[in-house]
Amino acid sequence: MTATTRSSDDARYPSLVDRAVLVTGGGSGIGAGLVEHFVDQGSRVAFLDIADEAAEALVARLTPNARHAPIFVHCDLTDITALRTAIGGLGDRLGPLRVLINNAGNDDRHDFQSVTPEYWDNRMAINLRHQFFASQAAHPIMREARGGAIVNLSSTTWMIGEGGYAGYTTAKAGVIGLTRSLARDMGPDNIRVNVIVPGWIMTERQVELWLTPEAEREQFERQTIKRRLVPADIARMALFAAADDSSGITGQSFVVDGGFV
Repeated sequence: MTATTRSSDDARYPSLVDRAVLVTGGGSGIGAGLVEHFVDQGSRVAFLDIADEAAEALVARLTPNARHAPIFVHCDLTDITALRTAIGGLGDRLGPLRVLINNAGNDDRHDFQSVTPEYWDNRMAINLRHQFFASQAAHPIMREARGGAIVNLSSTTWMIGEGGYAGYTTAKAGVIGLTRSLARDMGPDNIRVNVIVPGWIMTERQVELWLTPEAEREQFERQTIKRRLVPADIARMALFAAADDSSGITGQSFVVDGGFV
């Protein structure tokens, strides 16, 4: 099994068959794993991304065996007007949206002394702001459909006090507060809002940029489960959070970090 691909032993969720699912940042990394797993469940999947080449390659790879071919929509999530337009325009192609996975983000490292107001605002836009506005846009669609599930993506970086990217960790901490608040606001419309909090997930980006033998050794010293975590670990949690099997769960944080202590 590769970093993104499913296993033949994955659980099956009948409620996800033919259900309309939108994944933000779905072209690579954790997002690609999410798209693949929902497609494998027989869901009607669309995903937003700005990386056309990777997104189109993912569609080409998944389409031959898909019950419903995934739909790629180019969208810059920092452009809220474009984001709203993309979500509003999916109905005819996808059906009424029932699952939103707010996955997109960027963990570029930065020295706090060099951060400008413009860069700080950009970190919030990329890692937090779009999660709110995508949820806001999805709400009336899910309300009309009499229910839905929103799954936000945070990170354990803020929980364990990592330095070197204050804008990212601040935004990811904010996702927890956003989730709790939206769960309260949307609950009366039978819309559940939960958050997945990944540990260090070994996407191609992480392996290429930051994984070293020393870093992995330190990770395994503190990680209870002694293996690399991969996007499929996050995708399996997202499937459960999106399916009717978790219909009584909202406002909760699901930490997927291999037992990092």
